[in-house]
Amino acid sequence: MSVPNANFDSVARPYRWLEYMSFGPWLARCRSAQLTHLTSPRHALLLGDGDGRFLARLLAANPTLTADVVDSSHAMLTLLDRRLRRSEFHQRVRLHQADALQWNPIGSYDLIVSHFFLDCFFPHQLEQLFDSVLPHALPGAHWVISEFAIPRNPFAAWFARGIIRGLYRAFGWTTGLRVRALPDYAASLHRRGLTLSQDQSYLAGLLRSQLWTLRIPPQK
Repeated sequence: MSVPNANFDSVARPYRWLEYMSFGPWLARCRSAQLTHLTSPRHALLLGDGDGRFLARLLAANPTLTADVVDSSHAMLTLLDRRLRRSEFHQRVRLHQADALQWNPIGSYDLIVSHFFLDCFFPHQLEQLFDSVLPHALPGAHWVISEFAIPRNPFAAWFARGIIRGLYRAFGWTTGLRVRALPDYAASLHRRGLTLSQDQSYLAGLLRSQLWTLRIPPQK
């Protein structure tokens, strides 16, 4: 994960199995939920893609796509690189070990992807991230987001808050992550001209997969 003041190297190798033991296949399904809508991207920016399982599927579905991957974890990038080297996709990907808040985007993107990533930032850090990344998004670009969420149902919301509180504590202990609450990224994206195009929920609303679209300026 490309997160400031946190080190995900210690959880990189067991992360996949920890994910399966805690949520079964649902995190993977949430990550892949928008793939059917990603039929023609040319250049993607992936923020904290972990071990690269989603990236491999994205590249397979889009034979001409190139991608920049940003992650501060050397161990995560190593796992991702090993996965890609076993495929024909390796030459289409550039890896960048960097803090997402300090990395300067190097191109223009029609697709941005962040899976279970935005919830690792304080609100003011998210504002900084959006201000850095979105000027490099092309008109009509998509941003795919997978995140934990608080369901609307009161009982499900109570249950979800307990799970999310436990996850923050666990990652705080293992990685040094200091964030303890889900940020309101939707309001920030709306203010910057993105609209919610697709929204899929899992596990009674605990998981959400969203596709946001940067509005195309009107023709003059």
